Amino acid sequence: MSKWMIYAKKADFRAISQEFHISPVTARVIRNRDVEGREEIRRYLQGTLADLDEPEKLPGLKDAAFVLKRKIVGGVKIRVIGDYDVDGICSTYILWRMISFLGGDVSTAIPERIRDGYGINDRLVEEAIEDGVDTIITCDNGIAAAGPLQKAKDAGLTVIVTDHHEIPFEEENGEKHYLFPPADVIAEPWIPDQNTGEPKARFPKICGAEVTFKLAVILLGKPDLTLPKSVQEPENVKVARELLGFAALATVCDVMPLLDENRILVREGLRELSHTDNIGIRCLMTAAGLGTEPLTVYHAGFILGPCLNASGRLDSAERALSLFKERNESRAMILARDLKQLNDSRKSMTEQGLEEAIRKIEEETAAGRSMEERRVLLVRLDDCHESLAGIIAGRLKERYHRPSFVLTKAEEEGVLKGSGRSVEAYDMYEEMNRCRDLFLKFGGHKMAAGLSIPEENLELLDRQLNDGCTLSEEDFSEVLHIDMELPPACVDLALAKELALLEPCGTENPRPLFAVRSLLLRKTAVFGKNRNVIRMDGTDAEGRHYDFVWFTTEDRLPGALRDGTARCHVAYEPKINAWKGRESLQFVIKDVKCCG
Repeated sequence: MSKWMIYAKKADFRAISQEFHISPVTARVIRNRDVEGREEIRRYLQGTLADLDEPEKLPGLKDAAFVLKRKIVGGVKIRVIGDYDVDGICSTYILWRMISFLGGDVSTAIPERIRDGYGINDRLVEEAIEDGVDTIITCDNGIAAAGPLQKAKDAGLTVIVTDHHEIPFEEENGEKHYLFPPADVIAEPWIPDQNTGEPKARFPKICGAEVTFKLAVILLGKPDLTLPKSVQEPENVKVARELLGFAALATVCDVMPLLDENRILVREGLRELSHTDNIGIRCLMTAAGLGTEPLTVYHAGFILGPCLNASGRLDSAERALSLFKERNESRAMILARDLKQLNDSRKSMTEQGLEEAIRKIEEETAAGRSMEERRVLLVRLDDCHESLAGIIAGRLKERYHRPSFVLTKAEEEGVLKGSGRSVEAYDMYEEMNRCRDLFLKFGGHKMAAGLSIPEENLELLDRQLNDGCTLSEEDFSEVLHIDMELPPACVDLALAKELALLEPCGTENPRPLFAVRSLLLRKTAVFGKNRNVIRMDGTDAEGRHYDFVWFTTEDRLPGALRDGTARCHVAYEPKINAWKGRESLQFVIKDVKCCG
């Protein structure tokens, strides 16, 4: 049963609505996103790329640009080493495209998930040395790779680290001591200020591709992307526009908060991606069944992203990177269709792994280990493809509302590899740091992590994570944050359209959610391929009727609603339903509480 929490944040909503020509409802929703003050509200509603921070303000980026430019001009061999997820692939492409355009001698390498694990490793460093590489630049990884980077430095290579993950640390007497890797330059938004201990970057919650995009902007001469797009614009502007789209795609797929800079970058970047000159991503959109409509956060995160991730999960992320690099449309379409097929296979394998994980959890419960004893779930799936561990962990987290780890057998004898996904109240990376001696390797952030561990340490890890867990029962309840009570009678088509100003919506910037008390609900129709769309009629106290739709199945309806009418409190989103050129108002149910 989810817990409803209605925001009660204060502000002069009438004054905000008058100044920015929006309704008090929209003003209230914006305040609920912790957007305060005239300038912040302006940036939220009207911000453009001109409102992004100067790229040089990101710690280390100016020095990285200086060193990299010198290497490009010097004609030395540069190798970009990324990672196998969407952020890593996009980051790698951004650097490769920018350095190639500037005439640099650049190659790329991405670790193989099963053979190498996450990020740069000894094998990739050794290959770079054998190939006569002068400079390694990492992206979306490197901040926790002290060993491999020391090998590179010992061989005389120049090392530039660009990353966005939190910096490893050791804690002593409550004080953090950060463990920076050996590198000539580190560009990383989480580098702390020595005096305050807070990140130097004003807004550090950015993905790896945004770090590399900012680096590319500097080296491309900081082109003005706020000007109208033109076929006559200089080539450096065209390249920057292309790369903006990849930074937006990575920001969505890496589940970054869609606030502040990310919100502007995603909004503008998805517009560019909708009309991109990149043949590969255009072919992927076609293969995935996307038409000519503008790309949305949903398209990026749930259609394109999984296809790209499937390459790194079930084969090699080099396939996705090759798609981005491809300039021949026929070859690009073959690559795109292959990625789509890989993702279809991934979906089937994920469902099988999830069913097995749930069975194991239920068996352990039946054997006497209660869920109260398992505030952190650890599930071992020996037959599961290790690349699917993170997806299954995420599904377990959603089902059981608690931090979840899924571990599988690694190729190396006696080693388990896995991924974790967390709930908001649990800092997964911080908790893993407390038992860091148990791991062979680990990394991540508050909401997600990856790890490898000796098989014999699994039981001890389970015990330490659970014994040290301070989550309360309240933390395990799914919380539904509701913006305000608002009867459907107060919502019209104009307000629904105005609420679109809040887009792009996603992580930490959810779509507006309202609640209405004591609505009489009646099921009127069930349809959809899997009978998972339920149409309902809602009647208020004055006898007015409203069209509601609920994306669920009949067996998940409250008992009173399955066969009859029930009076309910309803949490809903207003939506615009467009069909054959006509627009109508529709209310989408997110949750109900029957009230008699």
